[in-house]
Amino acid sequence: MAEDAPLIETPDAKAPPGAEAAWFSGAGGAKLRAALFTPSLGGEQRPRGSIVLSGGRTEPIEKYYEFIAECLDRGFVVLAHDWRGQGLSRRDLADPLKGHARGFKPYLDDFRALLGAYESRLPKPWIAVGHSMGGCLTLLAMAQGEGRFAGAILSAPMLGLRTPFPPLVSRALTSLNLLVGRGGAYTLGGPGKPHGSPFEGNLLTHDAARYARTQGLTAAEPKLALGAPTWGWIDFGLRATAYLARPEALRKVTVPVTIVSAEDDQLIDAAAQAAAARHLPQGKFVSIPGAYHEILMETDPMRNIFLRAFDALTGRVAPMPVAPPKPVPAPAAAPAPAAAAPSAAKPEAKPAPAPAVAKPTAAPKPAANTPASKRKPAMKKPAAKKPAAKSAAAKKPAAAKKPAAKKTAAKKPAAKKPAAKSAAAKKPAVAKKPAAKKPVAKAAAAKKPAVAKKPAAKKPAAKKPAAKKPAAKKA
Repeated sequence: MAEDAPLIETPDAKAPPGAEAAWFSGAGGAKLRAALFTPSLGGEQRPRGSIVLSGGRTEPIEKYYEFIAECLDRGFVVLAHDWRGQGLSRRDLADPLKGHARGFKPYLDDFRALLGAYESRLPKPWIAVGHSMGGCLTLLAMAQGEGRFAGAILSAPMLGLRTPFPPLVSRALTSLNLLVGRGGAYTLGGPGKPHGSPFEGNLLTHDAARYARTQGLTAAEPKLALGAPTWGWIDFGLRATAYLARPEALRKVTVPVTIVSAEDDQLIDAAAQAAAARHLPQGKFVSIPGAYHEILMETDPMRNIFLRAFDALTGRVAPMPVAPPKPVPAPAAAPAPAAAAPSAAKPEAKPAPAPAVAKPTAAPKPAANTPASKRKPAMKKPAAKKPAAKSAAAKKPAAAKKPAAKKTAAKKPAAKKPAAKSAAAKKPAVAKKPAAKKPVAKAAAAKKPAVAKKPAAKKPAAKKPAAKKPAAKKA
């Protein structure tokens, strides 16, 4: 690379910060212009990768300031360039307004020279972005062996020209003009309007502001302007599109390629774009309804469809680097003491159930050990009855607590019957009359006054023998 090159700016088109424009040598020593844009990343963040941006015919670097800024915001380094014959790069004919070409080989040689000159400054992975003619040449370079790209997204790529004549007629007219030496002459359309035409009736975009912004750039620097193509350029376009129409050529491009097509494109054949997407091993076709040819200069709703496809591709081949998440673990290490806190809480949770079990067992024992408290003598006696009758005795004190409630007394004999069925030996223990002397001999004299207290309630005493008679019948 030689000296620095200029970048044109207008009030509506400002170059993104961090731009470095320079000249580099293309095929045959041609003086060509390129610009490198580096994102401003804080801390230890690194770029996600690099975008190699190739514009279409007539398009200089300055036309893509907006899209370049969007790539920078996404963390990409961007390398943009002017193809030979347009922008501020060298023009091949004495009339700089003629859009001329001598086949596609010089373009591909220039493209390889560009990548070689900037390779050390382009972090991997590389993603190719090309519009129209730039998309055609990018895909052509990849089909002919350029393997440094991890993926590509092409905006309305020139894969099939839409001419006023059928394809066979266009080829015949082109061959005839080249044969008679008119390769550098304008086509039948004449020189056209290199400095722009009114917005009404244009076939490029629906967005008046972006259209006017492009016109302002050529007005600020007339050297950026380019007129109609020559027969030589038409010959290049027909040969390049014919090469890419061969399925075997596209099968060599094994990386992901997204082709974004403009539904209302009047310059490029959308059917050829869809066919190319089918022939690519990892091809994807996206059509933008109602869009004109210049998708990245279209209205926001249409542009956003392209940007979503761009984000999908770059998210696949150039995901966010690992560096940004690294600061996240650092603050996550702060909760490490919080992790120790739950570990300290676990031992507290383990002793908690142990005292909970010990306290209820210890609580009734002091109540039985303290005979001085005469307030609850009934509670002491059922505690003594529990060893005598394991389950039924515990239920009887409950009846003693509420003798007035007849319903509860009726429910208790119902509970005694299943106890009699399961353990018949326990019922004679309940029949205290035949064996009244034996429990006295067993040193349980304290139990009789407890029985004497129960008949204080006359009604429950009358009900108890009623419960004992069916027990005698069963015996």
